[in-house]
Amino acid sequence: MAAPSPVPPFTRDTAIQKIRMAENGWNSRTPERVAQSYTPDCRWRNRAEFITGRDEIIQFLQRKWAKELEYRLIKELWSFDGNRIAVRFAYESHDDSGNWFRSYGNENWEFDDNGLMRLRLASINDVPISESERKYHWPLGPRPDDHPGLSDLGL
Repeated sequence: MAAPSPVPPFTRDTAIQKIRMAENGWNSRTPERVAQSYTPDCRWRNRAEFITGRDEIIQFLQRKWAKELEYRLIKELWSFDGNRIAVRFAYESHDDSGNWFRSYGNENWEFDDNGLMRLRLASINDVPISESERKYHWPLGPRPDDHPGLSDLGL
């Protein structure tokens, strides 16, 4: 399989490109697509859940997006060095009762030489919001290029 570009060592521009590619993948809400960006034996810590490998990633994402409806995500570069990128993010979604949430988090990523993520450590907090407090209104799918990022939105 061809590795997703760019590959380490990252520059500021290539780190931002990698982050936007990840954001677009997650906004697709297609677990199989997202899983292809990770090594077959990738390790995750997501909140209190520990995940290993693409099959577990797919199962996790299927559960996630069955509960987090109308999911929209924005990621932003925090820092980078060599084969590592630190990201901050926020996403909005609602549950099956129509309760909206904004989830804030930080991720630490480590990549192999081919540009596949081999380690993802995520810390996430959920904040209930009213529907009127939502800031992400683009159609489901990738965030439009002209949509503000986290810093521009004051998040």
